[in-house]
Amino acid sequence: MGIRNLYGILWKHRIPQLLFYIGLSIELLIVIIDKSNYINPIEGMLFRITFLLFALKLLGTSYTWKEWCLIAFLEFFALISYKVTGRNDIIRIVTFVAACKGIPLKQMIRYAFYVTLAGCVVIVFLAVAGIYGDMSLTTDFGRNWAVVYGQNSVERRYTLGMGHPNALSCMFLMLLCMGIYVYAERMKWYVYLFLMLLNIGIYGLTDSRSSMLIATILLLGSFVMTYCGFFREKKFSYVCGFLVFLLCIGFSVDAAAGALQVKDAWVGYVYEQREPSDKHMQFLLQADKFMNGRIKSLTNSTRNDGTIETWSAFSCPENMDYYFDMGWVKLFYRYGVVPGILYCIACSALLWKFYRQKDAFGLVIFTVLAVYSVMEAHLFSVYIGRNFLLMMMGSYFLPIEIIPKK
Repeated sequence: MGIRNLYGILWKHRIPQLLFYIGLSIELLIVIIDKSNYINPIEGMLFRITFLLFALKLLGTSYTWKEWCLIAFLEFFALISYKVTGRNDIIRIVTFVAACKGIPLKQMIRYAFYVTLAGCVVIVFLAVAGIYGDMSLTTDFGRNWAVVYGQNSVERRYTLGMGHPNALSCMFLMLLCMGIYVYAERMKWYVYLFLMLLNIGIYGLTDSRSSMLIATILLLGSFVMTYCGFFREKKFSYVCGFLVFLLCIGFSVDAAAGALQVKDAWVGYVYEQREPSDKHMQFLLQADKFMNGRIKSLTNSTRNDGTIETWSAFSCPENMDYYFDMGWVKLFYRYGVVPGILYCIACSALLWKFYRQKDAFGLVIFTVLAVYSVMEAHLFSVYIGRNFLLMMMGSYFLPIEIIPKK
């Protein structure tokens, strides 16, 4: 075999995959560092390096003209976002998704699972050993409704080095999702039982009710798909997942539109013992109570950041750095209505691919993360390594003709 032929084979197969995994490793390490107490001083430079690595992987991969058209279409909107906001998040995301072509999906997620697990174990070990990071956090966690009932809102919860108890419970949920997607076909009932007990233990440490509830639904849904295989084939299961997704988007938009009214209703309820007369507002107020005031928190800033009045077609520089918890609201607020709609279309297409491939565990994971993103914004950030659904999109959408027509 000639040197030229050997180089061609390496460039076509090995080198692009190596570049991809180097970039993915860096992105995952950035996520792990972000979850620790350490402030990463070179985060921006690392983002530029990973973008270059994914771009080189893209250039070293063969695409059809349809795939190039799709990539160019998405990069066009990403470029508009960059021009408007000054941030290149969407360009990086589109390039990463396109670079996923040719990388086996479960191989990617398995790799992400083990790197993330190893990083979390290191953070927990350092905190428990007293080397670096705090074991717990004592503060007011924003449960304003506790004050209504005369309870003390200052609590102590465990973080195990991750800065916040919600970060600990969130990383447990993400590891659970990745592990189930990769290994669910081999999981026995006693593994599910162990994971449920572990979930209860994490709840005992963090008191994070939303994460515990979502993890419980994930485990129950995966258990059903494991032992009741006929649900995998039924269109009804996938339709239900799509309806849950639509309800999550609809509720989030409604909450962003009604946040100011929710605040007024909350003030009336707490200080005047006055129930809102409007049924719709009663529902939102009760939902806000369950969500620990997340809807009302959209009115905490001078601009009422996150409310629907602060949304725009492609966002703006002022929307790039303000933080709040509600994930779907953050998607439209931070990145703009147009990119948000494109992401939702991609999610809908991903659900369709799950149905065509009978990927029942992908369906369960997507559905629970859709619900989780109503309350938490973990998936929507500058950190590509947080959102493994992007890997699914890249694997299922490219090549475009991956699923034959029936």
